[in-house]
Amino acid sequence: MNQQFMDTIFNRHQKMRSGSIDKKSAETFVDNLFAFLFPQRSKPHETRVELALQYYELQHALTSLLFDLLHQATEAMNIACVFFGQLPELYESLFQDAQCVVQNDPATESLEEVLAACPGFYAIFIYRIAHQFHRQRVALLPRILSEYAHSKTGIDIHPGAVIGAAFFIDHGTGIVIGETAVIGRNVRIYQGVTIGALHVSKEKAGKKRHPDIGDGVVIYSGATILGGETTVGHDSIIGSNVWLTQSVAPYAVVHHKSHIVIRDKQPLPEPINFII
Repeated sequence: MNQQFMDTIFNRHQKMRSGSIDKKSAETFVDNLFAFLFPQRSKPHETRVELALQYYELQHALTSLLFDLLHQATEAMNIACVFFGQLPELYESLFQDAQCVVQNDPATESLEEVLAACPGFYAIFIYRIAHQFHRQRVALLPRILSEYAHSKTGIDIHPGAVIGAAFFIDHGTGIVIGETAVIGRNVRIYQGVTIGALHVSKEKAGKKRHPDIGDGVVIYSGATILGGETTVGHDSIIGSNVWLTQSVAPYAVVHHKSHIVIRDKQPLPEPINFII
C-alpha cells in the first residue's frame, strides 16, 4: 500500500467534507417540497394541521441540509427562514407556469396532468427553487438541484438564469439555458434549444455571457441563440434550427430556409453522388 497516496486521498477528502452536502437529502427535500405545493389528487392535504406539520418538517429538513453545508446553526436557520418567506411568491410564479402549459399545449387536458406528467414543468419547478437559493448566495445546493432536474428531464437550466413567470417548456429534452441568460414573461421554448455563450473561458466568469429574451417570444426546436450582447425583442418568433448571434427587433420572425428536394419516379436530370 502506498501510504503517502492514501494520506493524500484522506486529507483531500476531509477538506471536501467541510462545506459538503448530501445529494440524496437535497433531492428528497425538493421532491417533498413539490408534493407539499402540488399534492396529487389521490393524496390531498386532509387538514390544515397536517399541512402545517408538513411545512415545519420541510423547514427542519432544509435547516439540517444547510447546517451540513455551513456548520453554522444561526446562518442555516436564517437562510431557511428567508427561503420559506419567499415561498408564496415562488408558488404563484409556478402556478402561472403550470397554467401556461394548459393554455398552450393542445395535448394537455388539465392542470393535474401538468403536475403529474410534464417534465418541462418539473424542470421549471426545480429551477425556481434553485434560483432562489442562488439569489441567497447558498453554495453548492443550487447546482445540485439543477443537475438533479437535468438528470430526470434532460433540461439543463443554470440556477443563475433569470426567467419570468408563465414560462412554458414543451417536450424539453436537450434544452440548455446559461447562467446569465435573462428571459421575460410568457416565453415558450421547444426541445433542443440552446441559450448559451459565444465563448467559454474562465476569464469570463461573472460577466454577461448569455442572451436576453423578451416577453412573449417563441423559440422553436433546435434553435441556438448565443452571446451576452444578443437580445431577442419581445413577441418575436425564432424558427427551428436557427443559429442566432445578433440581436433582433421586437415582432421579428427569424427562420432558417432549407433547400428541400423531393425525388419522384421521373429520371433525375443529373446524377446524385452518394458519399458515405
